[in-house]
Amino acid sequence: TGSAERFRGLLGIKFPLIQAPMAGGPSTPALVAAVSEAGGLGTLGAGYLSPADLESQIAEVRSLTERPFGVNLFIPPGEVSGDVSPAVFSRLKEYARELGVDDPEPAASAVDFEEQVRVVIDSKVPVFSFTFGIPEGRIMDKLLEAGLKVIGTATCVREARELERAGCSAVAAQGMEAGGHRGTFQSTGDMPLVGSMALIPQIADAVSVPVIASGGIMDGRGIAAS
Repeated sequence: TGSAERFRGLLGIKFPLIQAPMAGGPSTPALVAAVSEAGGLGTLGAGYLSPADLESQIAEVRSLTERPFGVNLFIPPGEVSGDVSPAVFSRLKEYARELGVDDPEPAASAVDFEEQVRVVIDSKVPVFSFTFGIPEGRIMDKLLEAGLKVIGTATCVREARELERAGCSAVAAQGMEAGGHRGTFQSTGDMPLVGSMALIPQIADAVSVPVIASGGIMDGRGIAAS
């Protein structure tokens, strides 16, 4: 379709397919490079990486492919309480004992988002995507001034419109069937529970930038439906 052709041209890829940026290890540099080499867009899920590790993994991707690829980061939360529910930890400790592993501990503080973004810009990564909100205006300005193609995640029409207004090159429409976590904005309040096949056309009608279909799409039938 025209939108798919436009998207391929925008990112410089052969096929309008994106490898999901799975943070925490699954989207290895080898996988990212393999997808890009096959003609799609490999994406490094880097939400949990320190700036140094991110720089190292970007370099590894570049050693394996000369084709476009992307990096995905998490928009950091605002002020949040450091308190952890005792009931949650009690339940997690039960699982730990069952599995014979150490008791869980509260997570360390999040990595520095602005430093992660600096690495992305300095490394001249072609595509930058994000989830859980929108970067601050000054950060978006830096990304756009550096010439990166920027993609945000939307789980409702309002979020998609905000992403377009912020300057995103494309919007990932993520239905409620998405695995792992979903990219709902922290400012949205109640998590939107719109299914992919209802959400994708709504967002396509609401924005003028290309729309990426995601959430529960597992085979050719899902691709055709979306």
